This record gives sequence, C-alpha cells and structure tokens, in this order.
Amino acid sequence: MGMKVLKSNKYEIDMCSGSIMDKLISFSLPLMLSGILQLMFNAVDIVIVGRFTGSEALAAVGSTSALINMFTNLFIGISLGSNVLAARYYASGRTKEMSETVHTAILFALLSGIVMAFVGLIFSRFALELMGTPDNVIEHSTLYMRIYFLGMPFFMLYNYGASILRAVGDTKRPLLFLIISGVLNAGLNMFLVIVFHLGVAGVAIATVISQMVSCVLVLRCLYLSDGSYQLRFSRLTLKWNYLKPIFQVGIPAGIQSTVINFSNVLLQSSVNSFGSTAMAGYTAANNILSFLYVSVNSVTQACMSFTSQNYGVGNYKRMDKILVNCIALSVSVSLALGCIAYFFGPEILSIYTSDPEVIRCGVEVLAYTTVTYFLCGLMDLFPGPMRGMGHSAVPMLMSIIGTVGTRIVWIFLLFPQNRTLAFLFISYPASWIVTILLQVVCLYFVRKKVYPTSARQR
Repeated sequence: MGMKVLKSNKYEIDMCSGSIMDKLISFSLPLMLSGILQLMFNAVDIVIVGRFTGSEALAAVGSTSALINMFTNLFIGISLGSNVLAARYYASGRTKEMSETVHTAILFALLSGIVMAFVGLIFSRFALELMGTPDNVIEHSTLYMRIYFLGMPFFMLYNYGASILRAVGDTKRPLLFLIISGVLNAGLNMFLVIVFHLGVAGVAIATVISQMVSCVLVLRCLYLSDGSYQLRFSRLTLKWNYLKPIFQVGIPAGIQSTVINFSNVLLQSSVNSFGSTAMAGYTAANNILSFLYVSVNSVTQACMSFTSQNYGVGNYKRMDKILVNCIALSVSVSLALGCIAYFFGPEILSIYTSDPEVIRCGVEVLAYTTVTYFLCGLMDLFPGPMRGMGHSAVPMLMSIIGTVGTRIVWIFLLFPQNRTLAFLFISYPASWIVTILLQVVCLYFVRKKVYPTSARQR
C-alpha cells in the first residue's frame, strides 16, 4: 500500500500510529470549535435581528436556514470526498496524486460556488413560497437569501480548502481563520444593523464579507504550504480520474444531507402553519440544536479522516479501535451538551429573544430533542467509517430511508391527527433510532466486504 507519511509540521496529526483517543480529541476539538464559529455567523445574525429589528425579521432570517442547507449540502458533501481521497493519498505517500486531488477539489469548489450563487439569486423567492412562508416575512427572507448566496464562492472555497487541511490532520489553522472571520462578522453585524439600520440586509452583507475573509486565509495557507498539498492557481484543473472517486464518496454524502434537509424543510413548513411566533421559537431552538450537531459531527469527521488514512496503509485492526473510541467520544459529548441545552434551555433562548411566547415555543422543541441527542450523534457517526473506506452510497440510502422516511410518515400521516409542536418534534428521536438500526446493519456488511478474512477474525 505504500509507506506512511510522517507529519511534516506541528499542525498535522499522525493518525496511523500511537494512542487513539488523545489524537481524536486533538483533531475533533478544533473542528468542533470551527463548526461552532461557523454557526456563529448565522447565530449572531439571528440574535441581532431578533434584538434590534423584531420577531418578524428573526423569523425571516431563521426560516431560510433549512433552505440554505438544502441548496448547499450536496456540494459540501462532495468536499467529504476530497477529504477521504486526499487523506488516503497523503497517508500512502503518493505526492503527485495528492497534489492533483487538491487542485481538482479547489477548482470544483470555485465552480460549484458560482453555480450556487446563481441558483440562490434566481430560485430563493420561489422556494420560500413553496414552503408557505408568511406574507409578513417573505420579503425579508428573500432579501437575506439572495445576498447570502452571493458569498457562495467564498463559502465553498473555504470548506474545500479546510477539507484538504483536515485530510492531513490539520484542524487548528481552519479554527484560527474562523476566529478571525467570526469576530469580524459580529462587529460588522452590529455596525450595519445598529448604526446603519440595514436589518436583514446588513446581517447578510456581514456574513458574506466574513466568508470572503476566511476563504482568503485558507487559500493563503494552502499556497504557502511546502508539502504535497501546496496550492498553485496555475495548476488548477478538473481531472476525471480524481473527480470520480471524490464523487463516489461525496455525492452520496451530499445527497444524504440534502434529502435530510428536505425533511427539515417539511418540518419548517409544518411549523410555519403555527404562525410567526412558533417560527421564531423553532428558529432559536433549531439554532441551539445546530451547535449540538456540529459538535457530534466533528467526531464523525475525525472517524472518517482517521479511517481513511489507516485504510490507505491497510491498518484494519486500528480502524476498529478508532470506531470504538469515536462511539465513546460521540456519546459523551452529545449527552453532556444535550443535558446543558435541556436544563438551561429558557436561559439560552432568552439570548435570542425577550418574547416569552417565542421562548415557550422554543422550550417545547428542546424538550424532545436535546437529552436524546446522543442518538443523533450515533446516527451521524456510523456512516463515517464507511465513507472513510470509500463506501458512501448504501449508508446514504439507509439514512434517507430511516430519517426522511420516518419524518414523511410522521408529518403526513400522524401529525394531522395530533397537531401540536410537541408531537411534531417527537419525530426527531424516532427517526434517529430507526436510522441507527439500519446503519449498524449496513456497517456490518461493508466491513465484511472490505476487511481481509484475517482482519475480520481478530
């Protein structure tokens, strides 16, 4: 399989030897903080419009989240493919293939960002109308989405650039870049909304500028690197022999995320039927759940990257140990954060709004989704090692059947008979349990197919 490449600088992590748990934490923690900071872009938007512009503007910004995710997650999923391929080439010392993977991924990121900018500009209002967005909200929502999507090229380039750095074990510098852009985002938000009274347009402009800064920083980092992942703009290319394996892993992951977010759009539509107060409460609660998600997803990303590098050098026994350690880490993180969100829910929600009815609706959502969030962590984790081994299509199907299938049945068959917010959000843990069972069965068969007989018997 080739010789393993030792880490060449202080930012990289040797994933193929030594202890596992401390390296998983060292990898996951900066990634977790990076995800939290990236969410802060949207959270600061929500807090500032909620405090300084009102509940309608809060509902307008929040109601776009599921749509934005649905539009973008296909391409973000494809970045996982570039991460897996780059990690495999890096671990096995294939410098030429590593370099060409980097240049293919970055050019694809740029092109996909441009495509998404046009999609957002053209289809935002139509999509919001399909969701049944109320008349008093839709103008603000459309404006926010159109400005937000102008920043898509920067957003995509940052995410693909960061995926390359994660492939070599570097999660610290992407964190630093997001700290810089996050502070800038918060400052610009306050300046444009409070001083210039630009409302939802102001927070969208601030987010775009911040994304541009984080994009420039990550590209500069790759450009100045002296390793196999050095970026040179003159070498940007789209080579099918690299795009194909990227797509094989990334497209199923992206489709999975997109379809799951489609189910969230259906949930958002159901919430919309309760009016703008319920929309605002769901917006705030959902934002809290997003922080929980990026925390557990950081463990999934670690599992995928560590598995991919060890798969590249044929270290199957270590791959099993990585999964066991990741399960323990994911459950611990999600239980701790879920309990905090449950017990301090009203206090956390009051950061977003002072409206007691909005807070009440938000608490109702959190009651069924926080303490049980370790189930979501496990549901998210099990596809990680499968993607790391290059198998992404079957776990995608299992996730769609388990998560989306359960929620569609819930929304269209059960919810009409029990029209309450509480009943609507019981669908979350129900869908997580179904999906976990399907993913475990899927992992068993993928492992049986990929592992040599001697490795399976250890």
